[in-house]
Amino acid sequence: MCGRFVSSTPPDQLAQYFDVDEMPEQLLERGPNYNTAPTTEVFVVHDDGSTRRLDAFRWGLVPFWAKDISVGSRMINARAETVGEKPAYRKALERRRCIVPADGFYEWKKEPGSKKKQPYFIHRPDGEPFAFAGLWEVWKGPKDRDRSGDEGSGELPPPEPLRTCTIITTSANEKMSELHDRMPVILPRSAWDEWLSPEVDDTELLGRLLVPAPSEIIAFHPVSTEVNNVRNKGEHL
Repeated sequence: MCGRFVSSTPPDQLAQYFDVDEMPEQLLERGPNYNTAPTTEVFVVHDDGSTRRLDAFRWGLVPFWAKDISVGSRMINARAETVGEKPAYRKALERRRCIVPADGFYEWKKEPGSKKKQPYFIHRPDGEPFAFAGLWEVWKGPKDRDRSGDEGSGELPPPEPLRTCTIITTSANEKMSELHDRMPVILPRSAWDEWLSPEVDDTELLGRLLVPAPSEIIAFHPVSTEVNNVRNKGEHL
């Protein structure tokens, strides 16, 4: 799985790296986060068919039919093997795919002779960002709140639409299997256009992209257990 990752590349550099056409100016105010955790906002690259955008979505997918957003905390990852079958992900796989940029991610491993798991930082040897395959959704709130209340009626207006995302995982490659049996799907640049295009809805074709990345783009080293606490977000991690 992927439960923590690093987002340190400035958004304007991400926009250039992923050939983005538009992004909100307020993204430029966001600083680096070296311990990105579920339910926080993360950068995503997505495409509406004419414009490729960089935005920030809440990590933890909330299906449009969900009664509340709490379900998102359990849907931070989607398994590549079943993503086309699960009701929560099936439509998003067809129409709402994205890339989640990451400068690396963390994984924990039980070391011999130790009761505690050792965290490791996994990154590309060349220092470039990973392009995690992701899905996104829009949640507009419970159906019984889908109407605006009249002034003075006491009815609550619907909440603002919430955009959320999940990261797709697959089986580990040979290098990653030294730490864990799963890893995020890391898309090569040659697959970005196809993955992001809303005009591509052949899930069997898309499924062929959801495979382990080559071991050559994976490197890792142990890091401080300070990363275990989500309140620690600094570069020292």
